[in-house]
Amino acid sequence: MTQNTIKNEQVKSHELLKEMYQDDYFPDFLVDKGKGILIELCIQIESQKPANLEDLYKLTHASTDKFNDLGEEFYENDSELETAARENIAADFEFIAKAYGFDADTEELIATRDW
Repeated sequence: MTQNTIKNEQVKSHELLKEMYQDDYFPDFLVDKGKGILIELCIQIESQKPANLEDLYKLTHASTDKFNDLGEEFYENDSELETAARENIAADFEFIAKAYGFDADTEELIATRDW
């Protein structure tokens, strides 16, 4: 599953988790997994077409939970989902919501996070 499978042109051309890729503290193979979570979220939004913010939040919370699980792998590789990662991930959740026409609260998008 790649970003090319996304139909939304705005998302397709956006560089997901760019700041994390630019920082050697975050192993690329783990950032790739994070990017996969975001791509999967976009595909779910496109296929399920959430009708309102509540439906969108259900999807973003499930994706956030996957980032929670991924956090363990970052620890195992001498890294962590710290401030820079949190900001980059949250910004991309917000970007995705806006790209699909939602005016969502960023904190609510990632309300289930433990990072």
